[in-house]
Amino acid sequence: MANNELTVAILGPGGVGGLLAALLSRAGHRVICLAGEETADTLRTNGIRIHSARYGDFTAPVEADTELREPVDACLITVKATTLDAALTRVPAKTLGDGLLVPFLNGVEHPTHLRAHYAPTQVAPAIIRVESTRVAPGEIEHGSPFAEIDLTGDPVPRERLDALATALNAAGPKTQVLPDETAALWAKMTFLAPLALLTTRYGLPLGDVRTRHREELTALLEETAAVSRSYGGPSDAAGALARYDTFPPQTKSSMQRDAEAGRPLELDAIGGALLRAAQRQGIAVPVAARLVRELAA
Repeated sequence: MANNELTVAILGPGGVGGLLAALLSRAGHRVICLAGEETADTLRTNGIRIHSARYGDFTAPVEADTELREPVDACLITVKATTLDAALTRVPAKTLGDGLLVPFLNGVEHPTHLRAHYAPTQVAPAIIRVESTRVAPGEIEHGSPFAEIDLTGDPVPRERLDALATALNAAGPKTQVLPDETAALWAKMTFLAPLALLTTRYGLPLGDVRTRHREELTALLEETAAVSRSYGGPSDAAGALARYDTFPPQTKSSMQRDAEAGRPLELDAIGGALLRAAQRQGIAVPVAARLVRELAA
C-alpha cells in the first residue's frame, strides 16, 4: 500500500456504491467495480459521474469487471439484501485473500451469513447515512448534504478498521469506528424499520406518516426499542420520534421507493429480521407483525 493507497472493490456500484467508488478514486485509491457485463463496460469506458452539492460535479475513472480476479484491501458490498447471494458469486473467498469484506446492508442478520462464507475476522459491517441515487449506469446523484459512515466489526483487528476509516474520511464521507457491532447494527435497525414499514405500508412520505399514523409510529418505535434493548442496542423511542420530526416531510424510505418502482422489497431483511429477533427474546411486537403480514400480502 504505497502512500496508504488502497485497492478497493465495490460490489454493486449503484447509488451508494457508485458514490463511494468515485470519491475513493478521486482521492487516489485504485477502485475496481464489480457488476454485470453491460454496466462494467460502461464504467470502464466512461468512469463514474457524480452530481453532488456537497462534493461537486466530477467524473472519476474506475476499473470494472464481472468478478473479482485478484486480492484487494477491502471489498465494499453495496447491493440490496434481496440480491446479496447472487452478487457474492462475483467475490470468490479464495480470490479475496485476506481483504476486508464491508457490507453496507440493511438489517442485522447479514454479518452472520457472510461469516459462514468468509473468514469472520474479515467481515466489517458498515452503516451509511446518505441519500444517493443511480440515475443511469455510472451516473450518480447525491442528494443529501451529508454522507456519514459507521464502521464496526467485533472480530476484526482494530487497526484494519482504522486504516479503512482513515481512507474513507479523507475521501469525503465522515467515518467513525464503533466498538460494539451489535449496538451499531441495532441503532440503524431501530431507526430504519419503523420508517420503512410504515411509509411502504401506507404509500406515504414520512410527513404524512408522522401526522396521520402517529399513534402507530409511536407504538412501533416502542416495540423496536424493546427488541434493540434486549440485544444491548439503543432503546430511546421518544428520541427516535423526535428525530423523525426533524426530517423533511417529503422523506421516503428506500423500501418505499422500491415498492413504487416495482422492485423486490427488503421486507425479510428488515421486517422479518425484526420479528425473528423479537421471537428469540420472547418479546411481543404486534404492530410490527401486522405490518410485515400486510406488506407480504
